[in-house]
Amino acid sequence: MSSLKVPRWSAAVEPRPASVWPRRAAAAVLRAASAALARLARRLAAPRRPVRGPAQLEFYAEAGAPEGALYLDGELVGWLPGVQRL
Repeated sequence: MSSLKVPRWSAAVEPRPASVWPRRAAAAVLRAASAALARLARRLAAPRRPVRGPAQLEFYAEAGAPEGALYLDGELVGWLPGVQRL
């Protein structure tokens, strides 16, 4: 069995203070890189709008079609009340 030996530090041995400038320079470089990557991520994640022509209003005049229904680009947008045929 081994025993756990705890090192004892003496007050006479003090660590030398490190220079602050290399750490500050590294922090500045990392902040600039982070900002650049954030801008790139926002640009790449932006939704792209599909290229479409002018909107197309449609109606159906076929048998069994809902009466008075108006469609815009294939999606139902509303009903015209009281309309039996278009």
